[in-house]
Amino acid sequence: MAVSTTLLERESASAGSRPGRRSVLVVALALIAIQVTIRGVLAFRGEFYWDDLILIGRAGTYPPLSTEMLNYDHDGHLMPGAFAVASLITWLAPMQWWPAAVTLVVAQLSASLAVLRLLWLILGPRRVLWGPLLFYLFSPLTLPAFAWWAAGLNSLPMQAALAWVAGDALQLARTGRRRHAVSGVVVTVCALVFFEKSVLVSFVAFATVALLYRVDGVRQPVRVAWQRARPLWLGSGAVLVIWAAWYTTVVVSRFGVPPWSMVAGLTHHGLSYGLAPSLLGGPWQWDRWNPSPPWADPPPVLVVAAWLAVAGALVWSLRCRTRTGWVWIAATTYVCASLVAMISTRFGPETTYELAQTLRYFADSSVIVAVAAALILRAPQRRPTAAWSRAVALVCAVAFVVSSMGSTVTFARSWTDNPTGEYLATAKAALTEHPHDPVLDHPVSVWVLLPVTYPHNLVGSVFSSLPGRSPISDHTTSLSVLDDRGALVPAELMPLRGVLPGNVPECGHRVADDVVTTLRLNEPAGDWEWTVEINYMAADDGAIELGFPGRPRVTVPVTEGLGSVYVRLSGGGAALQVESATPGLNVCIGGGSMGVVIPS
Repeated sequence: MAVSTTLLERESASAGSRPGRRSVLVVALALIAIQVTIRGVLAFRGEFYWDDLILIGRAGTYPPLSTEMLNYDHDGHLMPGAFAVASLITWLAPMQWWPAAVTLVVAQLSASLAVLRLLWLILGPRRVLWGPLLFYLFSPLTLPAFAWWAAGLNSLPMQAALAWVAGDALQLARTGRRRHAVSGVVVTVCALVFFEKSVLVSFVAFATVALLYRVDGVRQPVRVAWQRARPLWLGSGAVLVIWAAWYTTVVVSRFGVPPWSMVAGLTHHGLSYGLAPSLLGGPWQWDRWNPSPPWADPPPVLVVAAWLAVAGALVWSLRCRTRTGWVWIAATTYVCASLVAMISTRFGPETTYELAQTLRYFADSSVIVAVAAALILRAPQRRPTAAWSRAVALVCAVAFVVSSMGSTVTFARSWTDNPTGEYLATAKAALTEHPHDPVLDHPVSVWVLLPVTYPHNLVGSVFSSLPGRSPISDHTTSLSVLDDRGALVPAELMPLRGVLPGNVPECGHRVADDVVTTLRLNEPAGDWEWTVEINYMAADDGAIELGFPGRPRVTVPVTEGLGSVYVRLSGGGAALQVESATPGLNVCIGGGSMGVVIPS
């Protein structure tokens, strides 16, 4: 083992002294600069979308470092780091997109540099390094997760960690310096607080070291990898145990066993229409049904070509490079793990196969493919390279970049076909035009957030951080709503139930101190978000409390004399309950309507 280690260290040192080191690095950095520029244009042309609104809504509702903010189960994700970034962005520039775009660009730059570092450690300053780097930088595989801020806050830190921790593991194995173990553990922790899938980071790092020893011909590569970087593995293991205990106490498990038809459908669509075409720079085409994200829609010829290319690369690597079989097995295992995670947590009766074609569940596989390619290129050749191989490699690289740029352009067109940006701009102007006129809380347009995101789809949540806006309340004396364009328009109550008149002469229902008065409905109401119209006569100014039995009540102010007020309530049942919230207050309540608010 000592002899093998010495040879590896000598090989690493000699790689740094090869001629052309600077030119290889300059070209690599130039490629990263081009990628970041392209991604920057895409990011700054974007806008908040779907989960982004949940992040900024919670950031405007809860204190930045509160338990409610950081320790939140977001659809199965434990991501305090993402919520902390959202809090910072919201504090810096409430409901403005540019700071979010900056975080995407910075995160992408960090990930790209980490991948370059790892490829440099595997291949040294050789021009062959440009191939795997080109794939990572320009593959459309990472586009959907990058453009969507909430997804980028998950995926990009993990991509950076996959590369950085693997690089630290290689450095620790070669030099024995403990600072690489410390760095690897710290970066693992940082990745975990952004995305729970980062539990795979340490396993990828271990596999990278073991596979590098394998292709180099070291005996017992797994054992050597364990011994040479043991401090990193032990430190990472302790972190994973602590994190797992935290995760299981916060997140409600969403894992399940789907039917075989769902497994087969999502696997086929994810691999054949999603991952495989991206290996050739596809999918070229994207489809979309707003408000869903774009998904890959490759032509059949590209799907066939992609699978043929994968088969060809497999045959070439096994015939022309030694000891590369386990590299393919490891990369395939990682992709399968991503599939299992997606299918077991996202299946359901409403799940469509296009979910697997959105590519964001495979974004981190771009790092794995790049590392696998680097390990294969590092492996000894079985026969000398043909003279024409460089020309073929150059043609393939150019074709891949052209194909990827085409897919990037078509994705950008599809991604910007998003009504959220115009809706938010119009709504922000409308809500700040008359800052003293209260607006009854209500859902935003279904083209922006669907009802399944309740209560985060409410105007009060989405615009919680908007400065200078109208008060958004659960009661108001006049009705107005944001329409599908975001304009604030007059509204009316569409009655679905009726509040029956009371039996107290010339009063109806009498509300007094310490007495709960029942307001019966003409028919029972299901559990829903209702708006009820209360017509009252009050002896003085004061307040009443109104709600369904067993549900939280809403405190509603009333003014002396006759009046009407609209109240938003959650719950259901055959009756409402009302009680005075002001000592000595007497209020008479007549009949009324209950239903949903719609534009007039």
